[in-house]
Amino acid sequence: MAPPLININDIRLTFGGNDLFSDVSFAIGERDRLCLVGRNGGGKSTLLKIIAGEIEADGGERFVQPGCKVAYLNQEPRFDGYDTVEDFVLSALDEHEQDYAYRSDMLLASVDIDPKADPKQLSGGEGRRAAIARALIADPQVLLLDEPTNHLDLPTIEWLEGEIKNFRGAVVVISHDRAFLNAVSNGVLWLDRGVMHQGAINFAKFEEWSEEIYRKEAEERAKLDKLIAQETVWSVQGISARRKRNQGRLRRLYDMREQRSNQVDRIGNVSLAAEAGETSGKVVIEATDIAKSFGDRQIIADFSTRILRGDKVGIIGPNGAGKTTLLKMLTGQLEPDRGTIKIGTNLNPSYFDQKRIALDDDKTLWDTLCDVGGDQVMVRGNPRHVVSYLRDFLFDEKQARSPVGALSGGERNRLLLAKLLAKPTNLLIMDEPTNDLDMDTLDLLQEMLDDYEGTLLLVSHDRDFLDRVVTSSIVMEGDGTAVEYAGGYSDYIAQRKLSNAPAAKDDKNLGKLGKKPSGNNNAPKAKSVSKLSYKDQREYDNLPAAMAKLEAEIKMLEAALSDSTLFTKDPTGFQKKVDRLDTARSELEASEERWLELEMMREELGQA
Repeated sequence: MAPPLININDIRLTFGGNDLFSDVSFAIGERDRLCLVGRNGGGKSTLLKIIAGEIEADGGERFVQPGCKVAYLNQEPRFDGYDTVEDFVLSALDEHEQDYAYRSDMLLASVDIDPKADPKQLSGGEGRRAAIARALIADPQVLLLDEPTNHLDLPTIEWLEGEIKNFRGAVVVISHDRAFLNAVSNGVLWLDRGVMHQGAINFAKFEEWSEEIYRKEAEERAKLDKLIAQETVWSVQGISARRKRNQGRLRRLYDMREQRSNQVDRIGNVSLAAEAGETSGKVVIEATDIAKSFGDRQIIADFSTRILRGDKVGIIGPNGAGKTTLLKMLTGQLEPDRGTIKIGTNLNPSYFDQKRIALDDDKTLWDTLCDVGGDQVMVRGNPRHVVSYLRDFLFDEKQARSPVGALSGGERNRLLLAKLLAKPTNLLIMDEPTNDLDMDTLDLLQEMLDDYEGTLLLVSHDRDFLDRVVTSSIVMEGDGTAVEYAGGYSDYIAQRKLSNAPAAKDDKNLGKLGKKPSGNNNAPKAKSVSKLSYKDQREYDNLPAAMAKLEAEIKMLEAALSDSTLFTKDPTGFQKKVDRLDTARSELEASEERWLELEMMREELGQA
């Protein structure tokens, strides 16, 4: 067996007087594909910088095999001091590596970046692609990637997956993109509460593996607690006899207590909940034969869709295909050049924008949430102290008076979620909400959106997140065509194959999404599937119980309102019951309509 390329032994790093992590040891072999995972703020990026030799640890040893080339992709690439993208990419080469310079044009062509472009003028996705080319140019033995898929579109993510699979060296990657990690990994490094766990598994098995570690930890903690309790009773009742002989046992009790006090409990999760508020009209958005161009470039042509209350619609496509433009047209922020868009009634939208422009870097977190002053936040109709509400989103009390500009990308996302979710909204518009979020928060966001009773429009490149959340997908191909499919990303891939549509390669978009004929945009949605999508089937299975629950609630409210003295005794409670009764009846009607719609779909598809 070949010796490891890099050995990390007993690495320790202290931050603010406390160990960020300690006793971290592992080896990186020549064909390893390791994903480094853990909570935001747990030290993943810092550890990757130690592996790269960018920073020094406070203790332990880092050993790299002589002659081993290590390439590092920073989470935030810097382009200062470079006149062209080509200069930036070539700067990764040492004097003796100039023979690799020919690879610059080839790599930049692969990621569709002009070598002579000004790197400081690149978009987030273009900058990330240029940085990936820089990391690959010298053909390193070890490739260290910190959030490589951030700001990348699906074609580029799939291209990067192929590069990693064909890469001859070792890879360590930090990413929140489950589908990406499932595709490339053969090992997991899990940094949890300062302790490293290593597993020779694909990331797809991470959840099962980590829960087993938590289970064993809980068992050991319970045993230790029981032993401490037993020894504490002994220390009170039996220490007076044979005092000298019992000193060793007493010291062991103190050691156990210290051991228990040093154990770190599992970190809490973000508290996410969304309230739809007032029920919107049944039809939320109806677009008919809409088209939009900028100059000679056709963004979208002859596209129609009908979005109903409660639908969760994903918008998918390569960068520059026009996803945000379509989103703005569907929500009335931008007029189409041709066609009509009808916006439904009683809509109360909230917009989670890709650039987070709703956040002011000069404001504090406190002022961002308490935008009318004071120390209270109205959270879905109930007052909450701002510090208490910030804790729900894993912010420390000390951060309340800190400026927004000092937050990391993941913290900015959590703050924007806190601001948006405090208010009832029946139309949630989310443009790339998953960037910089850790996987635990992504799971909770997915669960929240799954339970959300309003309508969702979601732009995302996260394939796993799309599969878990959306009920239908609008796929933009980058050539002016858009096709709507039932289900998420995986459903779209399966339906596209079944539809026998041409999958011609598109060099400009790296040939991953494939082009579609511009005829009937909605044909594949109804005819190319043989069964309900996972989301539709789950909704169909859950609707009967939900309708029964609503019927029971309506009967209870009607019984309460039949009390002629209720209004006199409690006028506020009376009005709340009247309002809730109206809402429950509307929800029941919508649920019945949706159940009938799904039942008709099942019959058309020939399901039993």
